[in-house]
Amino acid sequence: MPPIAERVRTLAAGAGIARLTLDGVPSPARGGVDDQGRPVLLVKPGERLHGLDGDAVVAVNLTATRVLGEVEHPRGLVEVQGWALAVPEEEARAAAVAVATHCADEDLFKALERYGEPGAPRLLRMDVAQVVYLTGQDSGVLDADEYLEAEPDPLAEDAERVLAHLNEAHRAQLRGAVSTHLGTPVGEAWLWELDRYGATVRADDMLVRFPWPVPARSGTCLETALRGLICAC
Repeated sequence: MPPIAERVRTLAAGAGIARLTLDGVPSPARGGVDDQGRPVLLVKPGERLHGLDGDAVVAVNLTATRVLGEVEHPRGLVEVQGWALAVPEEEARAAAVAVATHCADEDLFKALERYGEPGAPRLLRMDVAQVVYLTGQDSGVLDADEYLEAEPDPLAEDAERVLAHLNEAHRAQLRGAVSTHLGTPVGEAWLWELDRYGATVRADDMLVRFPWPVPARSGTCLETALRGLICAC
């Protein structure tokens, strides 16, 4: 498996913001995650975070999901704890792009055009203290340095493309291969995760990991390794 910090950063990079908690009170949130893994929030006038001038201690919950057929399943939960600070004006446009990836809101334009005005929407960014994660059978806590110094899987974009194609077009072959590897018939099989270290298959209600002999170095290597998994039987 990839190092846990890399796995958490990869999940966070593709996750949506489910909610934030301020002073123990949860509320809906809108935002995204920037290139460094920090949640970025669009906060509108009238919302609790909008009028806070000092550092606000908050927790932001990120949820990564996987759609199998027409059913959405949780892949991992990540809670980023820390302080919500105003995004510096020179970095506001990049922050708005990070939010727009998950939440296309017209108030993003107002947050940029009216930056610093008392009644304008605000862009806030998390100063990370620690990260709590739950993914598969793994759960734990990463400190800020562990999380921020890790990099997402460099093949994540290729992996998602290959995963989507296999689940759409080659599930019968996947089911046959997994049944042979496990030595017992499998009723349903989906490719659940794919990374440079291996593939995880959801076989009925089980998650089964198939590691590669050596880590993949490119999208082509991923396709070759996956073809070997399916065709070896």
